[in-house]
Amino acid sequence: MKSVLALLQFCTSLPLGRPVEFDHFARRSYLYPIAGYVIGGIAAAVVSVIASPVVGAAVALATALVLSGCNHFDGLLDFGDGLMAHGSREKRIAAMTDRTTGAGAVAAGIIVTLIAFSGLQTVAYLPAAILIAEVCAKTAMSYLTTLGAPFREGIHSYLHQFARPWFLVPATLLTLPLFLLPVPPAGVALALAVTAAIVALMLFLSRRLFGGVNGDVVGASNEIVRAGVILLLALL
Repeated sequence: MKSVLALLQFCTSLPLGRPVEFDHFARRSYLYPIAGYVIGGIAAAVVSVIASPVVGAAVALATALVLSGCNHFDGLLDFGDGLMAHGSREKRIAAMTDRTTGAGAVAAGIIVTLIAFSGLQTVAYLPAAILIAEVCAKTAMSYLTTLGAPFREGIHSYLHQFARPWFLVPATLLTLPLFLLPVPPAGVALALAVTAAIVALMLFLSRRLFGGVNGDVVGASNEIVRAGVILLLALL
Protein backbone atom coordinates (compact mmCIF):
# COMPACT_ATOMS: atom_id res chain seq x y z
CA MET A 1 0.00 0.00 0.00
CA LYS A 2 2.91 2.35 0.61
CA SER A 3 4.00 1.78 -3.00
CA VAL A 4 0.53 2.68 -4.30
CA LEU A 5 0.33 5.73 -2.03
CA ALA A 6 3.76 6.90 -3.19
CA LEU A 7 2.64 6.39 -6.80
CA LEU A 8 -0.52 8.48 -6.31
CA GLN A 9 1.40 11.21 -4.51
CA PHE A 10 3.79 11.31 -7.46
CA CYS A 11 1.21 11.13 -10.28
CA THR A 12 -1.75 13.03 -8.85
CA SER A 13 -2.62 16.22 -7.01
CA LEU A 14 -4.93 14.41 -4.60
CA PRO A 15 -4.56 15.34 -0.91
CA LEU A 16 -3.20 12.07 0.44
CA GLY A 17 -1.70 13.06 3.77
CA ARG A 18 1.93 12.87 4.78
CA PRO A 19 4.38 12.16 1.94
CA VAL A 20 5.49 8.56 1.63
CA GLU A 21 9.08 7.77 0.70
CA PHE A 22 9.35 7.88 -3.09
CA ASP A 23 11.46 4.71 -3.20
CA HIS A 24 8.39 2.64 -2.38
CA PHE A 25 7.12 3.43 -5.87
CA ALA A 26 10.48 3.87 -7.61
CA ARG A 27 11.22 0.17 -7.14
CA ARG A 28 7.79 -0.81 -8.52
CA SER A 29 7.12 1.43 -11.51
CA TYR A 30 4.99 -1.32 -13.03
CA LEU A 31 2.24 0.05 -10.75
CA TYR A 32 1.74 3.10 -13.00
CA PRO A 33 -1.58 1.80 -14.45
CA ILE A 34 -3.16 2.02 -10.99
CA ALA A 35 -2.85 5.80 -11.18
CA GLY A 36 -4.70 5.58 -14.50
CA TYR A 37 -7.59 3.77 -12.83
CA VAL A 38 -7.76 6.42 -10.10
CA ILE A 39 -7.57 9.45 -12.40
CA GLY A 40 -9.69 7.91 -15.14
CA GLY A 41 -12.18 6.52 -12.63
CA ILE A 42 -12.75 9.91 -11.03
CA ALA A 43 -13.07 11.58 -14.44
CA ALA A 44 -15.51 8.86 -15.57
CA ALA A 45 -17.64 9.31 -12.44
CA VAL A 46 -17.80 13.07 -12.96
CA VAL A 47 -18.82 12.93 -16.63
CA SER A 48 -21.32 10.11 -16.12
CA VAL A 49 -23.83 12.69 -14.87
CA ILE A 50 -23.25 15.12 -17.76
CA ALA A 51 -25.64 14.70 -20.67
CA SER A 52 -23.90 16.98 -23.17
CA PRO A 53 -21.08 15.17 -25.02
CA VAL A 54 -19.29 18.47 -25.68
CA VAL A 55 -19.38 19.56 -22.05
CA GLY A 56 -18.59 16.02 -20.94
CA ALA A 57 -15.52 15.87 -23.18
CA ALA A 58 -14.23 19.18 -21.84
CA VAL A 59 -14.85 18.21 -18.22
CA ALA A 60 -13.25 14.77 -18.68
CA LEU A 61 -10.04 16.29 -20.05
CA ALA A 62 -10.01 19.07 -17.47
CA THR A 63 -10.45 16.56 -14.65
CA ALA A 64 -7.62 14.37 -15.94
CA LEU A 65 -5.29 17.36 -16.29
CA VAL A 66 -6.11 18.83 -12.89
CA LEU A 67 -5.85 15.49 -11.08
CA SER A 68 -2.41 14.90 -12.63
CA GLY A 69 -1.26 18.38 -11.64
CA CYS A 70 -0.59 19.08 -15.35
CA ASN A 71 2.86 17.53 -14.86
CA HIS A 72 2.59 15.24 -17.88
CA PHE A 73 1.12 18.05 -19.99
CA ASP A 74 4.21 20.09 -19.12
CA GLY A 75 6.31 17.21 -20.43
CA LEU A 76 4.33 17.29 -23.69
CA LEU A 77 5.08 20.99 -24.13
CA ASP A 78 8.79 20.48 -23.50
CA PHE A 79 8.85 17.50 -25.85
CA GLY A 80 7.15 19.62 -28.54
CA ASP A 81 9.89 22.24 -28.29
CA GLY A 82 12.60 19.59 -28.57
CA LEU A 83 10.84 17.89 -31.46
CA MET A 84 10.47 21.10 -33.48
CA ALA A 85 13.94 22.50 -32.75
CA HIS A 86 16.45 22.59 -35.61
CA GLY A 87 20.11 21.74 -35.47
CA SER A 88 22.22 19.34 -33.48
CA ARG A 89 21.13 16.90 -30.79
CA GLU A 90 22.49 19.31 -28.19
CA LYS A 91 20.29 22.12 -29.51
CA ARG A 92 17.22 19.90 -29.39
CA ILE A 93 17.97 18.86 -25.81
CA ALA A 94 18.51 22.50 -24.86
CA ALA A 95 15.16 23.46 -26.41
CA MET A 96 13.39 20.65 -24.57
CA THR A 97 14.94 21.28 -21.17
CA ASP A 98 14.98 25.09 -20.96
CA ARG A 99 12.27 27.02 -19.11
CA THR A 100 10.84 28.90 -22.09
CA THR A 101 7.77 27.83 -24.06
CA GLY A 102 8.22 27.94 -27.83
CA ALA A 103 6.05 27.42 -30.87
CA GLY A 104 6.69 23.67 -30.82
CA ALA A 105 5.29 23.44 -27.30
CA VAL A 106 2.19 25.43 -28.20
CA ALA A 107 1.59 23.34 -31.33
CA ALA A 108 2.03 20.05 -29.46
CA GLY A 109 -0.34 21.12 -26.70
CA ILE A 110 -3.02 22.33 -29.12
CA ILE A 111 -2.84 19.33 -31.47
CA VAL A 112 -2.96 16.68 -28.76
CA THR A 113 -5.72 18.46 -26.82
CA LEU A 114 -7.85 19.00 -29.93
CA ILE A 115 -7.59 15.33 -30.89
CA ALA A 116 -8.56 14.18 -27.41
CA PHE A 117 -11.38 16.71 -27.06
CA SER A 118 -12.93 16.05 -30.44
CA GLY A 119 -12.59 12.29 -30.01
CA LEU A 120 -14.32 12.26 -26.64
CA GLN A 121 -17.32 14.02 -28.16
CA THR A 122 -17.96 11.14 -30.54
CA VAL A 123 -17.11 8.00 -28.54
CA ALA A 124 -19.98 5.61 -27.85
CA TYR A 125 -19.55 5.68 -24.05
CA LEU A 126 -17.53 8.62 -22.74
CA PRO A 127 -16.89 7.42 -19.14
CA ALA A 128 -15.41 4.13 -20.36
CA ALA A 129 -13.35 5.92 -22.99
CA ILE A 130 -11.65 8.30 -20.57
CA LEU A 131 -10.94 5.42 -18.16
CA ILE A 132 -9.42 3.25 -20.89
CA ALA A 133 -7.38 6.17 -22.21
CA GLU A 134 -5.98 7.05 -18.77
CA VAL A 135 -5.00 3.49 -17.93
CA CYS A 136 -3.31 3.09 -21.33
CA ALA A 137 -1.52 6.41 -20.83
CA LYS A 138 -0.07 5.31 -17.51
CA THR A 139 0.82 1.92 -18.96
CA ALA A 140 2.83 3.73 -21.61
CA MET A 141 4.71 5.57 -18.86
CA SER A 142 5.57 2.25 -17.23
CA TYR A 143 6.79 0.82 -20.54
CA LEU A 144 8.98 3.86 -21.27
CA THR A 145 10.36 3.84 -17.73
CA THR A 146 11.45 0.24 -18.27
CA LEU A 147 12.66 0.45 -21.87
CA GLY A 148 13.87 4.02 -22.23
CA ALA A 149 17.58 4.40 -21.53
CA PRO A 150 18.08 7.90 -20.04
CA PHE A 151 20.31 10.53 -21.63
CA ARG A 152 20.66 12.64 -18.48
CA GLU A 153 20.21 12.46 -14.73
CA GLY A 154 16.74 13.09 -13.36
CA ILE A 155 13.58 11.44 -12.11
CA HIS A 156 13.39 9.18 -15.14
CA SER A 157 16.96 7.94 -14.75
CA TYR A 158 16.29 7.26 -11.06
CA LEU A 159 13.18 5.20 -11.86
CA HIS A 160 14.88 3.46 -14.78
CA GLN A 161 17.73 2.14 -12.64
CA PHE A 162 15.25 0.07 -10.62
CA ALA A 163 13.17 -1.09 -13.61
CA ARG A 164 13.59 -4.62 -14.93
CA PRO A 165 12.36 -6.12 -18.22
CA TRP A 166 9.84 -8.27 -16.36
CA PHE A 167 8.11 -5.07 -15.19
CA LEU A 168 6.37 -5.10 -18.58
CA VAL A 169 4.40 -8.19 -17.55
CA PRO A 170 2.67 -6.90 -14.38
CA ALA A 171 2.12 -3.50 -16.01
CA THR A 172 0.28 -5.23 -18.85
CA LEU A 173 -1.65 -7.53 -16.51
CA LEU A 174 -2.95 -4.47 -14.66
CA THR A 175 -4.75 -3.42 -17.85
CA LEU A 176 -6.83 -6.62 -18.04
CA PRO A 177 -9.74 -5.26 -15.94
CA LEU A 178 -10.43 -2.89 -18.84
CA PHE A 179 -11.94 -5.85 -20.69
CA LEU A 180 -14.76 -5.85 -18.11
CA LEU A 181 -15.97 -2.42 -19.25
CA PRO A 182 -19.10 -2.06 -21.43
CA VAL A 183 -17.12 -1.71 -24.64
CA PRO A 184 -16.25 -4.33 -27.29
CA PRO A 185 -13.19 -6.37 -26.18
CA ALA A 186 -11.66 -5.76 -29.61
CA GLY A 187 -11.70 -2.04 -28.88
CA VAL A 188 -9.76 -2.52 -25.66
CA ALA A 189 -7.28 -4.83 -27.41
CA LEU A 190 -6.74 -2.26 -30.15
CA ALA A 191 -6.28 0.47 -27.55
CA LEU A 192 -3.48 -1.57 -25.95
CA ALA A 193 -1.95 -2.17 -29.38
CA VAL A 194 -2.01 1.58 -30.09
CA THR A 195 -0.36 2.15 -26.72
CA ALA A 196 2.49 -0.20 -27.62
CA ALA A 197 2.86 1.38 -31.06
CA ILE A 198 3.10 4.91 -29.65
CA VAL A 199 5.64 3.76 -27.05
CA ALA A 200 7.75 2.25 -29.84
CA LEU A 201 7.51 5.50 -31.81
CA MET A 202 8.46 7.60 -28.78
CA LEU A 203 11.46 5.36 -28.11
CA PHE A 204 12.57 5.66 -31.73
CA LEU A 205 12.19 9.44 -31.87
CA SER A 206 13.81 9.99 -28.49
CA ARG A 207 16.85 7.86 -29.24
CA ARG A 208 17.31 9.47 -32.64
CA LEU A 209 16.70 13.09 -31.63
CA PHE A 210 17.91 13.24 -28.03
CA GLY A 211 20.01 10.12 -27.53
CA GLY A 212 17.60 8.65 -25.00
CA VAL A 213 14.62 9.28 -22.78
CA ASN A 214 13.97 11.73 -19.96
CA GLY A 215 11.00 12.67 -17.81
CA ASP A 216 9.64 15.03 -20.45
CA VAL A 217 9.44 12.20 -22.99
CA VAL A 218 7.69 9.94 -20.50
CA GLY A 219 5.22 12.68 -19.56
CA ALA A 220 4.57 13.48 -23.22
CA SER A 221 3.81 9.82 -23.88
CA ASN A 222 1.02 10.01 -21.30
CA GLU A 223 -0.70 12.84 -23.16
CA ILE A 224 -0.09 11.41 -26.63
CA VAL A 225 -1.29 7.92 -25.75
CA ARG A 226 -4.42 9.32 -24.10
CA ALA A 227 -5.26 11.26 -27.26
CA GLY A 228 -4.34 8.35 -29.53
CA VAL A 229 -6.51 5.87 -27.65
CA ILE A 230 -9.45 8.29 -27.57
CA LEU A 231 -9.11 8.86 -31.31
CA LEU A 232 -9.09 5.11 -31.91
CA LEU A 233 -12.21 4.57 -29.78
CA ALA A 234 -13.96 7.42 -31.59
CA LEU A 235 -13.21 5.91 -34.99
CA LEU A 236 -14.33 2.39 -34.12
